Amino acid sequence: MAMHYIPIFLLFLTSFCKSDDQLTDAKPLTHGDKLISKGGDFALGFFSPASSNTSMYLGIWYHSIPGPRTVVWVANRENPITVLSSPMLAITNSSDLVLSDSQGRTPWVVKNTITGAGVTAVLLGEGNLVLRSLNGTITWQSFDHPTDTVLPNMRFLVSYKAKVGMRLVAWKGPDDPSSGDFSCSADPSSPDLQFITWNKTEPYCRLTVWSGKPVSGGSYLTNTSSVLTQTAVNSGDEFYFTYTVSNNSTLMRMRLDYTGKLKYLSWNSHTSSWEIFGEHPSSSAPCELYASCGPFSYCDFTQITPACQCLDGFEPVDSINFSKGCQRKQALKCSKKSQFVPLYEMKVPDKFLHIRNRSLDECAAECNHNCSCTAYAYTDLRSAGAMEDPSRCLVWSGELIDAGKSTSGANMYLRLADSSVNKKSSSVQIVLPIIAFLLLLTCIAVVGMYRYRGKWRKKENKTKLMLGYFSASKELEGENTEFPSVSLEDILSATNHFADSNLVGRGGFGKVYKVI
Repeated sequence: MAMHYIPIFLLFLTSFCKSDDQLTDAKPLTHGDKLISKGGDFALGFFSPASSNTSMYLGIWYHSIPGPRTVVWVANRENPITVLSSPMLAITNSSDLVLSDSQGRTPWVVKNTITGAGVTAVLLGEGNLVLRSLNGTITWQSFDHPTDTVLPNMRFLVSYKAKVGMRLVAWKGPDDPSSGDFSCSADPSSPDLQFITWNKTEPYCRLTVWSGKPVSGGSYLTNTSSVLTQTAVNSGDEFYFTYTVSNNSTLMRMRLDYTGKLKYLSWNSHTSSWEIFGEHPSSSAPCELYASCGPFSYCDFTQITPACQCLDGFEPVDSINFSKGCQRKQALKCSKKSQFVPLYEMKVPDKFLHIRNRSLDECAAECNHNCSCTAYAYTDLRSAGAMEDPSRCLVWSGELIDAGKSTSGANMYLRLADSSVNKKSSSVQIVLPIIAFLLLLTCIAVVGMYRYRGKWRKKENKTKLMLGYFSASKELEGENTEFPSVSLEDILSATNHFADSNLVGRGGFGKVYKVI
């Protein structure tokens, strides 16, 4: 009887061992097996996308959430293994980590860099697969080789010694892990300053222009009330960023999807779904696409609905089609007396030249003395602790493309013709005196009118008293009273030429006669 129970017990023991978080040389991983990280958030194993029943990939996905598999890393995205070829992940005698199949193919290999040292593959709780030596040294990790996803606490190397570092490459389709057309990486022309989404080799969306400070970052509130904090570190040789989450129980990721959107997603356990709390380019800001506003224009992100606007001193080439950009109102003339107007909180344009070790005056002079220079931007980094170069001087020649206005941008200085700059100030100088003169005339007229009306009313009242005639009944009824006109002949006839026999008395206003 015991002979019948031993195979079942061994099968159960084998299955139990292969579902932990470690892979050793004595314990390979085959189809149906998986490594599960401590805490149970992530799993490593073989999977087939929904669109294929024959292709198989080695990947890492979220293990603790229900629904369709959410894959965050793929090892052999360009070399899938067929289901019938019995895939296996194993540590070889030379301590290499090798993905192979029954046909002798090895579509993915990690070479051990420590000769003669034994290694173990471990899936860590944050979703990082590491190859670790017996003394604890990590010789390789999946976080250094991302596919389309950045996870919290992952160190994403943007540039190293002025060269492009890591790159995110989107899936080819929603169910096709092979490399698609969209990717995210630093700009090769300025790897320590710009991060761009590319459509093949063309810029698709310029995500950010780094401040140049040794340490910078920002915080973002997610849909689940957790806070995602981004930290960018520029040590000189290395420039990298990391994301941390305030609530470690919140699952979060940044993913470049097959449509070219870089999305920030958090898991909502109440709805059992991934919710987007940020994306670039944003669906509400189509002008965020690279150069969509045309030259000498910018996308105004400070508005409720971002839209294209012309830079100061420019007007639309076509008021209907803003993609044609803007043109100068006044042509530039090569002059050392050119005027520069400040533009505040700008996402600076692309195609700049980074000039190092310059003061503000030297940066301005670099642009002022070059007739082809259209703008410059300067940032003083001394307060940020920069050691080698405490400045960031950027200058532009020719057209300005893909600019933007935000609440956390840089100050840029735009070159304009003298007339463009002075037009507003000269207009103010002309209009203000005219307005002041008109106001003075108005005040004089108002004062004169009131004084005249006062004198007229005083004279009218005196005339009424002299005539001595009021219609009391009509006045009480609210009707206007008109005084009769009496000629001198009538008065002489009625008073018998002011005869003494008609005199009835004297008063403050003179003699009073009775009328016959």
